[in-house]
Amino acid sequence: MLEQLFRTKSLERIAEESAHNAQHGLKRSLKARDLVALGIGAIIGAGIFATTGTAAAGGENHLGAGPAVILCYVLVAITCAFCALCYAEFASMIPIAGSAYTYAYATLGELVAWIIGWDLILEYAVGNVAVAISWSGYFGSLIRGLGVPIPDWLLTATQSAPAQVMNNAPHVLGIPIVFNLPAILIVAALTWLLVRGIRESAHVNNGIVLIKLLVVFFVIGLGAFYVDPANWHPFAPNGWAGIKAGAALIFFAYIGFDAVSTAAEETEDPGRNLPIGMIGSLVVCTILYVLVAAVLTGLIPYTELGTAEPMATAFEKLGLHWASGIIAFGALISMTAVLLVFQMGQPRIFFSMARDGLLPRFFGRVHPKYRTPHVTTILTGVAVATAAGFMDINAVVELCNIGTLFAFVLVCAGVIVLRHTRPAAPRPFRTPLVPWVPILGILSCGYLMAAMPLVTWVRFGIWLVLGMGIYLVYGMRHSRIHEPVDEEAPAGFSDTH
Repeated sequence: MLEQLFRTKSLERIAEESAHNAQHGLKRSLKARDLVALGIGAIIGAGIFATTGTAAAGGENHLGAGPAVILCYVLVAITCAFCALCYAEFASMIPIAGSAYTYAYATLGELVAWIIGWDLILEYAVGNVAVAISWSGYFGSLIRGLGVPIPDWLLTATQSAPAQVMNNAPHVLGIPIVFNLPAILIVAALTWLLVRGIRESAHVNNGIVLIKLLVVFFVIGLGAFYVDPANWHPFAPNGWAGIKAGAALIFFAYIGFDAVSTAAEETEDPGRNLPIGMIGSLVVCTILYVLVAAVLTGLIPYTELGTAEPMATAFEKLGLHWASGIIAFGALISMTAVLLVFQMGQPRIFFSMARDGLLPRFFGRVHPKYRTPHVTTILTGVAVATAAGFMDINAVVELCNIGTLFAFVLVCAGVIVLRHTRPAAPRPFRTPLVPWVPILGILSCGYLMAAMPLVTWVRFGIWLVLGMGIYLVYGMRHSRIHEPVDEEAPAGFSDTH
């Protein structure tokens, strides 16, 4: 039984599978600068546009960091740097589009690979819920700035709707109709586009990154003239407890740097360029995050930043409505790109797990005309849209964070394990100071996880139990790990084959 649970997929088999599916592979054309841009594109999204405010102001389940949210960004950046170095070693050894799921399968065994795959589903799907909620907040700000009235009951999640919104909403059989309509519509629109076969190139991503950076520079440049140093006092109103809680929440702003590793199969010289892409994007984003946090908390009292669109809120309270409109427009473009990338990634996880036999073939179906994983794309779209319409952003962010942190812990542990089990395996990039860097990554991720409220741990536990049940009932029995590669279902299989 234990041997089945922890059976690993050898590096040689992974290479054999990659060669077997070469006709479905991706062209290696991305350079280091493209990967840095990809990392920035994936990182800068709802995190900086939303969680800066909620981490500073605090909420029902956590203390506010106040202006010390600046330190939260630095703390999380250090944590992510440890994890990025571990990711880079794996990505250079296994340069295919499997990311943490494949890394765990090669080192820690099938059960751990399943857990990471299940966690990645949580990261992408739940993360997209948070992005969609924040997108809706900026959309409402932009529309109202243009003079178009839109009622609060169409912009508010049922879970967090205040009493006034509930009372003003239309009622059916005595039940108030309150939901986040823009969040539902944007997810539905992107799901439809992805089923049709949307493809993004590095050039398009670079253009989107340019828009994101221009908006961030605009906030820093204009906001610097309106900063009131008095708003930075007290700097840490809740002491280290507030900083720790804020860091656990602000981690959401860095989710996406690991997306660089998913481009390993498209990267020239991955041993060199992947580490540059991961660390480079982390450094750039950390500098920008610290500057934005300093400006935002200096514009207005930090207690007023606890909204889904804190950047727009800050400039609106200063009477700079035109600036708020520019920020809202830039945020919409930025977060639309993040939504699209994450919504594309989710079906690929289902597909990889179905190809290995850990999920039914149903999850690996592709559309006979558009050649897209339409079944899982639609199912993911429906789930994300429903949750975005009714859930509160803080609860969503915390659940996404804990799942991602847990996956990072397993990746760091995998580096240590593989150094002992396969010490002679070629490593184009080697994580420095092993085992200390992976251990520091594990400890720092664990520290941030410990700052999560109990309700988040309960939700995460329920998710893991559900996943374990599926694995024991289906995945373990149908795993194809011992089948010859040429007998496995090929990549891209569908009902029409």
